Amino acid sequence: MISYKHITKIVGVMMAAAVVFCIWLTAFSQEAVEVSGNVKVPMEYEAALFDTDEPIKIDIQMAQEQWEEMLENAIAEEYYACDVLVNDQKLYNVGVRPKGNTSLSAIAENPDTDRFSLKLEFDHYVEGQTCLGLDKLILNNNYADPTNMKEAVVYDMYQYLGADASLCNYAEISVNGTYLGVYLALEAVEESFLVRNYGTEDGELYKPDSMNMGGNSKGEGFGGQQPRPGEKDDVDGKEHRQERDRETMFGKEGVPEPEKGQGSEKKVFSSMGKPDFAGGMPPGGGGPSMGGGNGANLNYTNEELSSYSDIWEGEVTKTGEADHRRVVTALKNISEGTDLEKYLDVDNILKYMAVHAFSVNLDSLSGNMAHNYYLYEYNGMLNILPWDYNLSFGGMNQGPQSSASEVINDAVDTPFSATTFFDALLENETYLSRYHEYLRQLAQEYVLNGRFQVVYQSIRSRIDRLVQTDPTALYSYEEYEAGAEMLYRTVLLRAESVWGQINGTIPATDEGQRADASNLVDGSNIDISVMGVMDRGGEAGWKSRRAKDRQ
Repeated sequence: MISYKHITKIVGVMMAAAVVFCIWLTAFSQEAVEVSGNVKVPMEYEAALFDTDEPIKIDIQMAQEQWEEMLENAIAEEYYACDVLVNDQKLYNVGVRPKGNTSLSAIAENPDTDRFSLKLEFDHYVEGQTCLGLDKLILNNNYADPTNMKEAVVYDMYQYLGADASLCNYAEISVNGTYLGVYLALEAVEESFLVRNYGTEDGELYKPDSMNMGGNSKGEGFGGQQPRPGEKDDVDGKEHRQERDRETMFGKEGVPEPEKGQGSEKKVFSSMGKPDFAGGMPPGGGGPSMGGGNGANLNYTNEELSSYSDIWEGEVTKTGEADHRRVVTALKNISEGTDLEKYLDVDNILKYMAVHAFSVNLDSLSGNMAHNYYLYEYNGMLNILPWDYNLSFGGMNQGPQSSASEVINDAVDTPFSATTFFDALLENETYLSRYHEYLRQLAQEYVLNGRFQVVYQSIRSRIDRLVQTDPTALYSYEEYEAGAEMLYRTVLLRAESVWGQINGTIPATDEGQRADASNLVDGSNIDISVMGVMDRGGEAGWKSRRAKDRQ
């Protein structure tokens, strides 16, 4: 029986918890109706910012000299204070900074443009401040994507399948009232995202990355943000790390190099950067993943927590040794195919796999780099959350010999080169069948039955005028039109190939396609470069109109 003094303490704790809960509800959603476990919580920003056919209007207001100083020092990724008008809502003392890895470096090194992607962190200086419940908004500059719509299409596919993924919309960006350009606005994968998708479930979030080109490599603070005043930073040697990582990524001759310590088997890279192994997978699993051996490739190697430093250094939530141990335990069981339903959010990951495989995004675990995804862990169960799709549909070009047919017919049953993390699911007939069903929904229902055409036309109607008048666009309007139309044709052909692969008329593995290419979908009329590619050496296939405008 509980004593009176203990009851008093319990009541006090309960009252304090109730106050905190009410404050949390007020800060994060006026529409939250049920918050428990992993119940999804409706957030006001969902409808107001993202579930609309109208682009978000964003005006960043700050002293011009401060804006120019931020751009000149963009590589440091430091936050500056500004006021922001989002549609008709004014927010004060918001944090803004440039963002990116390769894109950040490429823009910084190009004298003809300063069109950086941006982060707006509403609570950076004012604790608890949100925009209709949203804590951070990402503004992508459409780098290496003249279509301006690869990411929008891919994220719509995730929404179509009901996967856990960021919401997105286009944004008409101005600075002090002057139109800057049309960007893609994305819900950041941070606190408000977790609340929207998982309620009060107190899971841990990581952004593993074996690349770390640009910015704070330690991912310090929530979401890898720059530290607030008084916190320790890791800026020294940043330029050296960028050059080192660029060589790691592309090699001194511009060709990706195998990861050290992966065995002596002969490795042959296809032009799309997917490695073929003459003697099977190298010891330790996975392909060359640019440092993914430190855990970013999600391959289980041993029990030592230090072997997975690329995961821990990418922490988004504050984590400790016990949290890390749960992740390694899950990776071990997943690698052995043990209790998959206990250690994986199977259904969501199968949806992730389907969209990811369909979109042929090799700047990720699908190629030879282990980055551009989030890892979510709750109670020992792992989940994968998508990120960064501007180089999807063949944009991660590794050379001029890259073939559109390779993109269109990319094998859906062997979609991941940098990891063995998904192998147990692909080898299980039940899970493979469910994965194929999600692919069927994308190919047949989403694309061939017309939803994609509606989405495509909707995007064009929203952004055609904004792209045409965009004063900082990385591509001309003519390049945009050509890229968008090429993407439309590519997605239709990709759906045809995926449909054939899951129906058995086209081989669904790399090995099968090498043995019999007779029924592959013809991609000879597709020019991948028109949609934007990442060329060798880290330079993107894009041009800026700013140089012309200055003449």
